[in-house]
Amino acid sequence: MSCRRLTCLVIAALVGASVGCRQQDTAPPVATPSFKTNMTRVAQGSPIDVTYRFAVAPNAPPFTKNYRVMVHMLDSDEELMWTDDHDPPTPTEQWKPGQIIEYARTIFIPIYPYLGMATIEMGLYSAESEERLPLAGEDAGQRAYRVGSLEMLPQTDNLFVIFRDGWHSPETAQNNATVEWQWTRKDATLSMRNPKRDVLFYLHADQPASLLQPQQVTVTIGAQQIDEFVLQPRAPDVVRKVPLTAAQLGSSDTTDIVIHVDKTFVPATVAPGQAQDRRELGIRVYHVFVQPR
Repeated sequence: MSCRRLTCLVIAALVGASVGCRQQDTAPPVATPSFKTNMTRVAQGSPIDVTYRFAVAPNAPPFTKNYRVMVHMLDSDEELMWTDDHDPPTPTEQWKPGQIIEYARTIFIPIYPYLGMATIEMGLYSAESEERLPLAGEDAGQRAYRVGSLEMLPQTDNLFVIFRDGWHSPETAQNNATVEWQWTRKDATLSMRNPKRDVLFYLHADQPASLLQPQQVTVTIGAQQIDEFVLQPRAPDVVRKVPLTAAQLGSSDTTDIVIHVDKTFVPATVAPGQAQDRRELGIRVYHVFVQPR
């Protein structure tokens, strides 16, 4: 027998053994997940609108706890690039057999050193025990289910926004380098080249501090107010989408956008003995994006 033939037999035996060792999940699925976006090719750094959908099985048993939605994006080598894990707007304890749970989210594609096709996997898991529920669909292993794909494109020549006055230095999440934010002060200014055409302005922010009262946030260009909203402490992050006309952007070559917060706080003052941070903080901003229309 040739060495090549012997090698092929050994490889075949190993592959067969690995397939045999993997146990098929025989638990009945509680729901069928699906995922769709408003675009299938997306430039890094850009926002996309995502619709998540769960078709609860007609014979699904009652959900005894609230589970989180797992959303993972993997590269062609099946390496995890980033996640969009979140709590569904309708807690799973309220899901009923045969019910359709569908909701939309705007997410921002991180700037990541990878171009090409990316696979999207979904699941449901317990934040306390990390237990995952059985779902219907293409099982990628460990109860993660392939639901779609996206083609990641290079960062385009989108309008570059400069964080000018009133911003603290960027910070990064300890457990996820793709999650970055900047805190505002009471007033924070953004500056961009004026495209002199209609745009859609995105502002993605939250307020993680639990000791604050609700904050009134006002966004202005010069003397004109373009947006106003209330940010609740410890509430889910918000994505504001503000359509702006060329007239609102003005006739100058650059446009300044100012974010004003009615209440700020100093962590070391509101939580003495627990926090050492003596910065004046307004709101936490994850993304600012300007999309020409």
